[in-house]
Amino acid sequence: MTVLVTYASKHGSTQGIAEAIGGRLRERGLDAEVLPVGEVDGLESYDALVIGSAVYLGSWRKEAQAFLDRHAETPNHVPTWLFSSGPTGPEAKGDALLDKQRKRLDAVGARDHRVFFGALDRSKLGFGERLAVKAAKSPDGDFRDWDTIDAWADDIASALADSS
Repeated sequence: MTVLVTYASKHGSTQGIAEAIGGRLRERGLDAEVLPVGEVDGLESYDALVIGSAVYLGSWRKEAQAFLDRHAETPNHVPTWLFSSGPTGPEAKGDALLDKQRKRLDAVGARDHRVFFGALDRSKLGFGERLAVKAAKSPDGDFRDWDTIDAWADDIASALADSS
């Protein structure tokens, strides 16, 4: 079974989550390919999809949203999981998505959608981004919970094993 793990990442945090998911799926015996959404040519050769994006100002990155638009019918035919990466800090809440964005992702019909904590390194940000994170009082640091990410990938692998 071949799983595509595709993502939209600006500064690498979401890419790291996608790579961890792909690695864990491979450990569980699945053939997992990890690619940025912009490098995916077609979905015909995949038996399942895991699609993720960094969240900025409550929404997925534009290239991830465009990917969902281009492949809107696929989740109806192929098991699909979604993940969002964004909130940072020990006090961050999992409600990083705007209601409008959450409804759009719910409409995809994915089997599950998880919001994972991200990482923030101000030295990688542009001027406007630094202003936004300062206004939001977002702390620097890597807040990704690798055990939670691995457990989610294990759930995906188990669901795929049960369906084959």
